[in-house]
Amino acid sequence: MKDKHIIKSDWLKEMLHSINVGLVVVDLECRIQVWNEYMEDRSGYTAEHAIDKIVYELFPEIPEEWLKNKVSSVTTLGNQSFTSWEQNPYLFKFKNYRPITGAVDYMYQNTTFMPMSSLISGELNHVGIFIYDVTDAAISKLELEASNNALKKLSRTDRLTELNNRGYWEECLAKEFARVNRTEQASSLIIFDIDHFKKVNDTYGHMAGDEVIRQTAKVLREGIRDTDIAGRYGGEEFVLILVDTEPDSAFILAERLRKKIEALTVIYEDMEIKYTVSMGISQATDTTAGYMKWLECSDSALYISKESGRNQTTIYKKSGA
Repeated sequence: MKDKHIIKSDWLKEMLHSINVGLVVVDLECRIQVWNEYMEDRSGYTAEHAIDKIVYELFPEIPEEWLKNKVSSVTTLGNQSFTSWEQNPYLFKFKNYRPITGAVDYMYQNTTFMPMSSLISGELNHVGIFIYDVTDAAISKLELEASNNALKKLSRTDRLTELNNRGYWEECLAKEFARVNRTEQASSLIIFDIDHFKKVNDTYGHMAGDEVIRQTAKVLREGIRDTDIAGRYGGEEFVLILVDTEPDSAFILAERLRKKIEALTVIYEDMEIKYTVSMGISQATDTTAGYMKWLECSDSALYISKESGRNQTTIYKKSGA
């Protein structure tokens, strides 16, 4: 009759090879000592091929220094360590064959590193690496996050122009005003609108007017920095928050936008539409009484541009300054 210890050992080996989890045991030099069937099936390497190979040489996608440090820390401290797919999508670059997430090329993995001691000396001289396929859960979470981000973006976007809507850019303006007060750094606000827009609607129709607004927004989006915040105020009026920008620099940008729009011809149903914009600029200062007052200052500068003949840019100056 087989020795009980031999029978238990056989059972244990069978379990390790049949579980639906990858199991790799490495020594302190990261040389593979155990390679179960799960790893054979996913990697294409048999246990005979993998045993005694250094794991990061067999799988170049595994960062050598990172794995050495992980093995060293686990055996030195005697504690388990975990890595999530959110920290790194995978340890082993296995192809994904799951039907639900078939569009994903590689398997998302969670990984557990477990210190293992010698049965003879009790010394911690091996590390068990457990690989868990979490592709379905990972993709579900990523899809949910993408959906939530899309909804969030939709809730703050003006549909006609694809710029930030008033609710969102006004929230950004309040935050920027608070930042300026806290850091005393420069920040400028541009307001501009389309000159004689009612005439555009009356002459070409409201659908043509919408196209003029869309094309104006396109010029605005393409002409600003990633840190700038552009939005639609309402109707034919737009705003642009320029972070860390003095009024003189804002004036240069405003004039560049104004001239691009002046040179633009909007084509709508074989009609050619030429138009201009007027702009106003102001800077938030320590004497500005709130972000709404900042907005009013830019609006006052815009009014001066329109009263002075339109198609121009004005920087706000306090009365008597």
